[in-house]
Amino acid sequence: MTSSSDPRPLPARAEFQAIVVSYRSAATIDECLSRLRECIGVAAIRVVDNQSDDGTLEIVQRHASLDPRLRFVANPDNPGFSVGCNQGVAELEPARDDDWLVFVNPDCMVEPDTFVCLHALAAPLGDALLSADLVNEHDERDAAVRRRDPDFGAMLAGLLRPWAAPKMAVAPDDSQELQSVQATSGALMLMPRRLFARIGGFDEGYRLHAEDLDLCRRVRESGATVAVANHVRVMHVRGVSSRSRPFFVEWNKHRGLWRYFSKFEAPRRGALVRAGVFAAIWLRFPIAALRAAFR
Repeated sequence: MTSSSDPRPLPARAEFQAIVVSYRSAATIDECLSRLRECIGVAAIRVVDNQSDDGTLEIVQRHASLDPRLRFVANPDNPGFSVGCNQGVAELEPARDDDWLVFVNPDCMVEPDTFVCLHALAAPLGDALLSADLVNEHDERDAAVRRRDPDFGAMLAGLLRPWAAPKMAVAPDDSQELQSVQATSGALMLMPRRLFARIGGFDEGYRLHAEDLDLCRRVRESGATVAVANHVRVMHVRGVSSRSRPFFVEWNKHRGLWRYFSKFEAPRRGALVRAGVFAAIWLRFPIAALRAAFR
């Protein structure tokens, strides 16, 4: 799979600094890191491991021994994805004005020119957060790449139908090379390091899920663009580390939605609406957890 048939040239001084947060990622992280190390313009790779017990850390150590650009942090516990991302950035050398961060899930398989192509589209926008067109092993597109902000009104309207999740996905528009969206997936995000610093990085109050929605919203509120490069494709083997703990994942997904609502929406809503949204989120949780467990 190639990310672009016509890669644009990388400006001479631009450098990419990749952050990978891992947890039980042994099935994919070897190939992920091998590909990252071959990417054009990658100056640093930081891996933050959240207490993996499946051989992930041994794979990371092997790559670190082979490549001085790669350093890792082995957390003694699992503080969550947001904390791990911020840790990875903190482990980088002091920032230059032209540094770009790339957050890459350990189950994303980038191509050598992926960051070149994304940067060529992002740089003219000034401050922007971009993702690629993520696809699975069957070339099916990931709906989480193009999303609206959570619609809590729709969630409240569906209070009596907690099994029906409000639709957040936006259809791809392949007539646009760069499609503006309200939110994109945290599985692959490219942004200037100065923008990340300006908005304060990831909100560490999220343990797992919804932190990307939060980040994208704060990027937009800062005046920057959130967009998807529709013609830059990256394979994403989704949910490798989540399959062994569906209850934990769904709990934190719903907890993240409540945090997002409390942070951005609750201050302008009445008490009845806040109570209704709380009920809608947590009534849906046991159904979503059971579905995930059976999957």
